[in-house]
Amino acid sequence: MRLTLVFGYGLFAYAAFLAALGYTVGFLANAVVPKGVDDGPVVAPVLAVAIDAGLLGLFAVQHSVMARPWFKRWWARFVPPAVERSTFVLLASLVVGLLLWQWRPLPDMVWSVQAGWARGLLWTLYAGGWAILVTSTFLIGHFDLFGLRQVLARYRRTAYTEPGFRQPLFYRIVRHPLMVGFFILFWATPDMSAGHLLFAAAASGYILVAVRFEEHDLRRSLGEDYERYAERVPRFVPGTRRAPRPTLVREG
Repeated sequence: MRLTLVFGYGLFAYAAFLAALGYTVGFLANAVVPKGVDDGPVVAPVLAVAIDAGLLGLFAVQHSVMARPWFKRWWARFVPPAVERSTFVLLASLVVGLLLWQWRPLPDMVWSVQAGWARGLLWTLYAGGWAILVTSTFLIGHFDLFGLRQVLARYRRTAYTEPGFRQPLFYRIVRHPLMVGFFILFWATPDMSAGHLLFAAAASGYILVAVRFEEHDLRRSLGEDYERYAERVPRFVPGTRRAPRPTLVREG
């Protein structure tokens, strides 16, 4: 019974992630879902910015703190290893749900593209950003990333082994293709409101900061393998990695 509960908990956390992900697709597109980024009660701009910034900050703190090795070591005293990742995923999904629910719109338009071909291109880029993001998770171990393999291993009473360090497909071009997907989908919209701009700018800024902490942890855990990878592959933009400077050796 306990093993079944662990597995069910992992499935529930994954379902919560899928719900949050699916709603976010419609939320940023202002389509299909009941409440988009430009929907909801309009309040004073200062209050809206304060609420939205607080919600984004809550996600940043939860996501960053719980991803740090020191927190995981402390967290392991209370949460079994098999459900540690699922718990992280569930809490992150709940925080995203709170953000989407309580988001306050800032409806004034920053830009609105009218040409049909340009709107179509931007929506294609938006869909492409999501495609890059989701594909990237499968390239590095989607079911590990969201805790399903961990709970399945516990259910089967087998040892769980983390995926090794690999550089498949997109990861040979940039080190963080998943984040590149986020950048694209945040900004690729034909109708950029002030609220959408706040969301895109704050989320992009968070990624730029958070990635540096993540890479610090990767360098500590993977050592020279990651150092060589970082020297060869750019962080976000393909083809921007500078060749290492040659070492000058004095003779005589």
